[in-house]
Amino acid sequence: MMDVLVIEDEEPAVERLIELIGQYDSKIRILAVLSSISASIKWFSENRQPDLIFLDVHLADGLCFEIFNEVKIQSPIIFCTAYNQYALDAFRFHSIDYLLKPLQYEKLEKSLKKMNTMLGRPAPQLPEIDFNKLVKVIQIQKQPYKTRFMVKIGTKIKPVKIEQIAYFFSSNKLTLLVDKEGRNFPVDYSLDDLMTLLDPELFFHVNRKLIIHIDAVHEIHPYFKGRLKLMLHPALADGSDIVISSQKTPNFKIWLGQ
Repeated sequence: MMDVLVIEDEEPAVERLIELIGQYDSKIRILAVLSSISASIKWFSENRQPDLIFLDVHLADGLCFEIFNEVKIQSPIIFCTAYNQYALDAFRFHSIDYLLKPLQYEKLEKSLKKMNTMLGRPAPQLPEIDFNKLVKVIQIQKQPYKTRFMVKIGTKIKPVKIEQIAYFFSSNKLTLLVDKEGRNFPVDYSLDDLMTLLDPELFFHVNRKLIIHIDAVHEIHPYFKGRLKLMLHPALADGSDIVISSQKTPNFKIWLGQ
């Protein structure tokens, strides 16, 4: 039985990854799901090394490479990232592979098969990596975030600037851009795709149906079991409750208070 640790701060990505892992082999055991550098460092101090780590590059409190400054990782790693610019040679650092988001079963299957061929072999020696240099390379290569979206109004096309957007909402396999006046426009992106294009300082992926702009948060109320209930302006057209899960609540507070 393989024991796997998942370090990922986006709940939809976690759900997708766990679903794909189960599809590949239902006997694989998920030891824990961690969403931050600090939680990861604490976990490693209290637990044995897993057989495999799935590691997101961007975590709630910084780039994942900061973990290596505090913890000697001996497990093989599969990096997960939304940006192909991060597919650097340095990613080969004690890793099997890297996967680009949104995750695809075929790619994950290939990576896990690669992992299986390594079982029983000695772990490779970790090379010395200058993480500060690596972070600088990543920041230089990172693509600029979108500043506007082109939307259709009847037969016309108009730009909607990022500062005019309240949120993106997914319904019935359709993604809608909702502006601050409550008007909605279909866009040709999934929510996962949008999170690779939007500035994470301005937008938060609430759940599998919603990405919000920081200025759209009107009120926040404590909810059951450590969750938060949000009131947005403008409100969702379908009137549904917007609840931040207990897992995402710490990350949401960090994002909102930045």
